[in-house]
Amino acid sequence: MSSRKQRERQMLESIYSMIALVFILVTCMELCDAATVVDVYRLIQYDISGAQFGSRFATLNHHAGSLHLPPGVDLSRTVVIISVRELNITLVKEFIAQRKPLGGLLFLLPQMLNFENRDPTSESKYQIHEKKLTKNVLVELERLLIHANIPYPVYFAFEDDDIDAVLADVKRNDASGQPATATTGSYKLVVSAPEPKRIASPAITNIQGWLPGLKADGDPNQLPTIAIVASYDTFGTAPALSVGSDSNGSGIVALLEIARLFSLLYSNPKTRGRYNLLFGLTSGGPYNYNGTHKWLRSFDQRLRENIDYAICLNSIGSWDNKLWIHVSKPPENAFIKQIFEGFSTVAEELGIEVSLKHKKINISNPRVAWEHEQFSKLRVTAATLTELSAPPELLESTGGLSDSRHFVNEDAIVRSIKLVAESIATNFVKLPSLRRHVYGYQGKNIQIFADDTGLAVNAPYIRSWLDLLSQTPRVAPFLSKNDPFVMALKKELEDHTHEVNVQHEVLDGMFTIYDSTKAKLNIYQVASVTFDLLLLLVLGSYLIILFTFLVITTRGLDDLISLFRRPASRKVKAA
Repeated sequence: MSSRKQRERQMLESIYSMIALVFILVTCMELCDAATVVDVYRLIQYDISGAQFGSRFATLNHHAGSLHLPPGVDLSRTVVIISVRELNITLVKEFIAQRKPLGGLLFLLPQMLNFENRDPTSESKYQIHEKKLTKNVLVELERLLIHANIPYPVYFAFEDDDIDAVLADVKRNDASGQPATATTGSYKLVVSAPEPKRIASPAITNIQGWLPGLKADGDPNQLPTIAIVASYDTFGTAPALSVGSDSNGSGIVALLEIARLFSLLYSNPKTRGRYNLLFGLTSGGPYNYNGTHKWLRSFDQRLRENIDYAICLNSIGSWDNKLWIHVSKPPENAFIKQIFEGFSTVAEELGIEVSLKHKKINISNPRVAWEHEQFSKLRVTAATLTELSAPPELLESTGGLSDSRHFVNEDAIVRSIKLVAESIATNFVKLPSLRRHVYGYQGKNIQIFADDTGLAVNAPYIRSWLDLLSQTPRVAPFLSKNDPFVMALKKELEDHTHEVNVQHEVLDGMFTIYDSTKAKLNIYQVASVTFDLLLLLVLGSYLIILFTFLVITTRGLDDLISLFRRPASRKVKAA
């Protein structure tokens, strides 16, 4: 009798285990059917003097939706997927300006912008038809997102076959007018990310190198200095994608090539100029050129006074025929006139139009629109050479999504380098062998850095560095002191200049940047609850029938009935 009860108990335990297993499988079904996994890049999160901007959340776990949903639908638990190719910027503005409740936003970027996976064939087709339009849309989108406080996660991803198929399915579902919910079924987007944390004491690094000039015998005075400066870091809507090919990758490339060219001249005492050349690669450019400010403050007074002028290079890779020289001192100033005349003369020979633009600075205003303004605040003559006719707003045009390799013209950088190098040489090279500036005589149509000579601009060198910069996100707080990119810049300056020095500083406290810039997005194809219940019912019925059949065929009908018979009471047993 006891063995029979034991068998019955084991049979019941088996039944319960099988039913529990079915429940677990059905419950976990939507977590086990992953459609695809993609890399996503989070909208930047930052504060300025306590004011919050960017996306304030990172975790995502909602159903997918599209712009094809009818108006008035509750989207508080929906991640809206938007392809940049068909972006309705007005609708996005409404979402953000009216602070409509959303589960999140996912923007799909063209594959041509993916610096990790370049496809030249699709790139060329895309450039022909949509390149300019895409850039304009991205500029407007970035301007909107950077200055907004968004209370839900915002991510960017690149288009591919898998995610395009998901978006197509979502659009078809939304076209029916019924949003994706637990009862209807669709796709669920899940990003498991830790809560973003403030980056403590973000580091910025400045790098400088010298090419000392040649002093005349018996001259007790220090040689004057010309500074060539470029800021190398970026800022954009997605820090992990902010490569800044033009702003300011073009300026960095130009500075390195100018350093290489003049290192060839200065390697021979016969062709060494009467000026010291100071090359500065500065950090903190998007943050009011904070690194430039701290770099200049580290100079002693005598060094600053010996700087004749500084040329700051900024965004010189996307222009056609015109460049601008921005200054803080009035155009009537003798030093400004000298700089502009030197550039104008060379520009005329190269077929380039150069215009001068004056903008007075307010020393008490912390906003610094151009890098040369940090020099001007310390009464050092300086100018910025750029393709931009007006100063950008704070944190705009600093290397975001719209500033990729595909929008940069290498020939524009080459021409900019020639303009700067020839203009600098005009000021101090006084050698008959070079003929540019022979003891005060300045001839025309004579180029020191002419093509097909040993001093020609090296186009492959420019291309290689531009390619590297276009694959290297450079948002300052995410670059460590010993970051490989920073070390590569230092080594390159060491190859061409002397006394290379690295200065580590901390970004000013008014800017607070948060981490969590990149994550994995899991896209799950989720069945509806109705389907889950129906599947559970079918499986349960099947298991009951199977169990009944096995018991009857192996032990008889009486044993099956006894499993469900009410056991006798104790009184009956006692009787």
